Amino acid sequence: MKVTFVGSGDAFGTGGRGHTCIRLDSHGRTVVVDFGATALLGWSRLGFATESIDTVVLSHLHGDHFGGLPFLLLEMQFVADRRKPLTIAGPPGTRARLEMACEVFFPGMSANRWNYPWAVEEIAPGKKTALDGFELTTMEMRHPSGAPATGVRLSDGEKTFAYSGDTAWHDRIPLLAEGVDLYATECYSGERSVPNHIDWPTLKRNLPDLKAGRIAVTHMGPSALACVRDMIAEGLIIAEDGKVIEL
Repeated sequence: MKVTFVGSGDAFGTGGRGHTCIRLDSHGRTVVVDFGATALLGWSRLGFATESIDTVVLSHLHGDHFGGLPFLLLEMQFVADRRKPLTIAGPPGTRARLEMACEVFFPGMSANRWNYPWAVEEIAPGKKTALDGFELTTMEMRHPSGAPATGVRLSDGEKTFAYSGDTAWHDRIPLLAEGVDLYATECYSGERSVPNHIDWPTLKRNLPDLKAGRIAVTHMGPSALACVRDMIAEGLIIAEDGKVIEL
């Protein structure tokens, strides 16, 4: 499995990083975890073709994690001339939220006659689902977003990747990370605790409980970026736009 951080930033583009978008490639299939508002730009900068995407998995329904989907759907229609199916998997409420976003950005978009079939699959937290050669498992996290916010685990049968999504620290996080080859965790804040997110002192204190092969830190705000040297000293990988990790 190859993991590419297309976008590794917070909601505000801190450090020039794009919104969350993580590409997983395995056995000729491509699953993308989250597709934030700037994700299509990051995708293009890396020279990727949207035709390669088989499935998009959404951790939760904030704009910096799913807001790029209306642009992706239209790019596939009018630029890429896509024909193969696309699956969008997300928590309950994804279909309605995506329809609203499409109509806000491009009124009348829902009545478009699509050249390719696309469908939304809503997945309840805790359920295992087979998606394009990957097994997806989600766990509910703590991050209010108008619908369940989830952490995700994706396995290709050989390697497993997990991602926290946005969340405050809680006791399900070690379960999400347990035994995976790469665990990507948000760490929005440096020294100061902020609601609904993880801060560096909390993450550092709980590192012994994260039984993952490797841990990458993403979704960092200004104060978290100021702690990068300390994170590296603890053996963590710092996610950056374009960073590739082979599992």
